[in-house]
Amino acid sequence: MHSSHLLLEEPIRMASILEPSKPSFFPAMTKIVGTLGPKSRSVEVISGCLKAGMSVARFDFSWYNPEYHQETLENLKAAVKITKKLCAVMLDTVGPELQVVNKSEKAISLQADATVILTPDEGQGASSELLPINFDGLSKAVKEGDTIFIGQYLFTGSETTSVWMEVSDVQGNDVVCVIKNSATLTGSLFTLHASQIRIELPTLSDKDKQVISSWGVQNKIDFLSLSFTRHAEDVRHAREFLSKLGDLCQTQIFAKIENIEGLNHFDEILQEADGIILSRGNLGIDLPPEKVFLFQKAALYKCNMAGKPAVVTRVVDSMTDNLRPTRAEATDVANAVLDGSDAILLGAETLRGLYPVETISIVGKICAEAEKVFNQDLYFKKTVKFVGEPMTHLESIASSAVRAAIKVKASVIICFTSSGRAARLIAKYRPTMPVLSVVIPRLKTNQLKWSFSGAFEARQSLVVRGLFPMLADPRHPAESTSATNESVLKVALDHGKASGIVKSHDRVVVCQKVGDASVVKIIELED
Repeated sequence: MHSSHLLLEEPIRMASILEPSKPSFFPAMTKIVGTLGPKSRSVEVISGCLKAGMSVARFDFSWYNPEYHQETLENLKAAVKITKKLCAVMLDTVGPELQVVNKSEKAISLQADATVILTPDEGQGASSELLPINFDGLSKAVKEGDTIFIGQYLFTGSETTSVWMEVSDVQGNDVVCVIKNSATLTGSLFTLHASQIRIELPTLSDKDKQVISSWGVQNKIDFLSLSFTRHAEDVRHAREFLSKLGDLCQTQIFAKIENIEGLNHFDEILQEADGIILSRGNLGIDLPPEKVFLFQKAALYKCNMAGKPAVVTRVVDSMTDNLRPTRAEATDVANAVLDGSDAILLGAETLRGLYPVETISIVGKICAEAEKVFNQDLYFKKTVKFVGEPMTHLESIASSAVRAAIKVKASVIICFTSSGRAARLIAKYRPTMPVLSVVIPRLKTNQLKWSFSGAFEARQSLVVRGLFPMLADPRHPAESTSATNESVLKVALDHGKASGIVKSHDRVVVCQKVGDASVVKIIELED
């Protein structure tokens, strides 16, 4: 397999494993995406999440209405001001998600070996014998023997709040199922997943479009998480839709791979998307359990080589109700980092979990420990070999900057960029030191008013491993004489000193454009 990124070749003293880690300004190079919801929407808790290491806030529109999410977002803005920690916003679409509607919100008890009818008649009340669903095409999509999963926040295999059932009969629009495990469903909505079955619904629903064109436009979302991406065409369609919505033409699209169909078209989807989210909750249902790890490793490798951010979900489910992850979960987080993940996405753990701040903190600590044994040398050689020759101008500069930084043991790489592309390419080679991405705003006009670009580019690097953005003064262009760049460099170094990532006599690698030329230089800091 592609993944031998573990650096434990030298003999390691077992006692050294227990030595406490040195505190650093950045909790980890791997980023953490936190889903904000009932247990994580106050200014106080969000501030705690930001301090603990959350750099992207995800708003999941499968739950609650836009007004609810707007209140949460206003609290996020307040928390960003208080903590002075930058945070990007990700809107997660509902997509072709099938749901069981329980208007009475009474708990529904389902017993193993009993039968239950799934009906598209949403006017009916939900009970142990009848479950109304939001889709009238299920009876045409399934056949006898097919598997259906139903649960709040999806079936993980160990919950008593999720149920799996087998289709025994199709009667008109109704689907009759035999229940395979006893469970109690609580709440107003449950997700329904028909395993390995194509659902004839658009990836970007009308409801999603409405939310994006109102809430999304109003809040200038940085990322769109496209649920149930099945084909490259889904991404193209979403991009075309965003291109007509003003500033949202800059929004990055992350394709969420959730089923076999997305897996089969992975290579084409990766070409079109700005990043990939491996939605292991749904994937774990569609794939046989023994194949999940293989897909993760293969998909992360492909994302790494393409230089596109990869996000892994469903890592510490048990922390929804517990203060500590299980041993398997702790190992899973570390393996996601060693496999090449850019970010870890927390869903139910922060949305409705009892310990959102502690969860982010523990995941960050595990990521930081895994990063220490990540075999950068092997990874670098493999990436250079994959890219091949001749390299593009920018790729050559990026890989040279990383190589130089490692050779001189630089404490940081500083990259001047206006689009963010150069900084992302440097991060692609996974340097062992942080990359300070100094985003130089560009002046643009729509004939009516002047405005600066740059904020989008800065926030969008908050999902890339090892990349830490800083928005520069717009009076200093990215492509300029060395004199004006010196003043921006001084600001960047001062920022580095204040945050503790650089100190006197440290070496720093700087990547910048001077006129038409790209320059990589090594500087040693004085007292």
